[in-house]
Amino acid sequence: MKRTRFAEEQITGILRRVVAEAVGTALLLTAVVGSGIMGERLAGGNLAVVLLANSLATGATLVILILIFGEVSGAHFNPAVTLVLGRRANMSWGQILYYMIAQVLGAMGGVWIAHAMFGEPILMVSSHVREGYPQIFAESIATFGLLLTILSCVRNHPRAVPAAVGLYIMAAYWFTASTSFANPAVTLARGLTDTFTGIRPQDIPGFIVAQLIGAIFAMFLFRFLFPDKDCSQESL
Repeated sequence: MKRTRFAEEQITGILRRVVAEAVGTALLLTAVVGSGIMGERLAGGNLAVVLLANSLATGATLVILILIFGEVSGAHFNPAVTLVLGRRANMSWGQILYYMIAQVLGAMGGVWIAHAMFGEPILMVSSHVREGYPQIFAESIATFGLLLTILSCVRNHPRAVPAAVGLYIMAAYWFTASTSFANPAVTLARGLTDTFTGIRPQDIPGFIVAQLIGAIFAMFLFRFLFPDKDCSQESL
């Protein structure tokens, strides 16, 4: 009986975390895509104003979502973050896979929610060109900085994680050539919107490879800088 109850509690706990990741990632993409659509409609063709609105909305939303879901799932909302933090916290590969699936599905749902809110066609394929080595390199830098921000703040300033992540992404929208996707799930989902925040499907693989490389480099640098940390309880 005790073993059965323990197993049920484990399943419930995993389900709760997976749902939190799916809902959180959906809300993040709703903010990313929705603010891009709103910015385009109001800015009169001024792309700097659109990007400003997009970055402010995304950064603010990240702060709020991490505060909401951090204690439930760790508030990863990002397969690259799950891969790094999950392995550092000894998550099983099965749990990591569940997180990633939830993040991708949630991201796609968030795009469709944004389309529905603004009267756009629900199903789209992006034609927004984001190609070339400068943008791919920018994605590796964006993700490297994001993971280093998360890992360092989780270790040294855990209460500052929500603000630090939101501020980093807000800034990276402006200092990277790619406007800082820094997230494989976000990248895949943004291939499904032909609006300001979209990316052509053929440009997605290069972005994702660069993001994973950036995340891995951040992990190794963090290990070098802080070798003695017990990371079994790390989360956002």
